[in-house]
Amino acid sequence: MTIIPFSFPGLPNIQAAFTTRLGGVSQGPYAEANFSLEVGDEDARVLANRQILQRRLDFGHWFETRQVHGVEMIIEPGPPSAGTDAGTGDDAVSPRPTLEADGSATSRPGLALIVKIADCQPILLAHRGGRHVAALHCGWRGNRQGFPQKGVAAFCRAYNLRPEDVLAVRGPSLGPGASEFVNFELEWGDAFLDYFDSEAKTVDLWRLTRDQLLAAGLRPAHVFGLDLCTAGLPETFFSYRRDKTTGRQVGLIRIA
Repeated sequence: MTIIPFSFPGLPNIQAAFTTRLGGVSQGPYAEANFSLEVGDEDARVLANRQILQRRLDFGHWFETRQVHGVEMIIEPGPPSAGTDAGTGDDAVSPRPTLEADGSATSRPGLALIVKIADCQPILLAHRGGRHVAALHCGWRGNRQGFPQKGVAAFCRAYNLRPEDVLAVRGPSLGPGASEFVNFELEWGDAFLDYFDSEAKTVDLWRLTRDQLLAAGLRPAHVFGLDLCTAGLPETFFSYRRDKTTGRQVGLIRIA
C-alpha cells in the first residue's frame, strides 16, 4: 500500500499521512485501496484495506464521520467500543460512520482521525505542544462556508489553544487547473473573485485554503501543502470529478 507520510517540524510524536489508491484489494472502479464503506465497494474489501493501513501505520483505533460538506466538528470522540465509530480489536476500523460532521479533534494518543477524500481537501492540524490534533474534510462548499477558519476556531476553543501555535498541512486534492466552476457567480459570488480565473473558469482552491488558514490566525511558516492534483493523476489517486463512481483516499493524523 502506497502511503505519503508528512512530518510536522518539531513534532516527532505526531503521525500524519495521506493514502493513494495503490496497493489495496478493491477491484473495478474502486481499485485498489478504497477506504470508504459508502461508495458501493464490497464491505469485505474495504475492511481489508483498512486493516492493511492500520497494520502499516500501527495505530489502535480509527475515527471517522459521515461527511456532509458542512462546518461541524466532533470534539473528543468517546472511548472506543465495538459497534461504534471507533471500535476495538477486529472492529477498530470497521463500523460505518453515523455522526454527521466534517471535522474531528482529539487529545487521546493512539486514535487516528480520518477524513475521506476524492478531490476534496484533507486538512490536518497539530498544536505545537504535540498533545492535540484535528482533521478537516474541506470540499469547495467547505471553503465557501469558511470551514478552515471555523474548524481552526473550534479546535482552539475546545483546548484553549492559540491559532498561532497550530500547524496545518493540506493533502492531495483537486488542483487549480482542474477545479472548474462554470456557474461561479451562483456557486461562489464576488467575495471569491480573487481566486477565480474567468478565462479557464477555475478556482484556485489550494490558495484559497492557505489564505483561509492564515485568516484563522496560523503563521505562514506553519501552513504546508502537498501540491498533488487528484484529478490529474489517475494512476495514483481516486477523483470524483474525473470518474464519479470511484473510491476514496484518506488523510490521517494521530498522536503516537
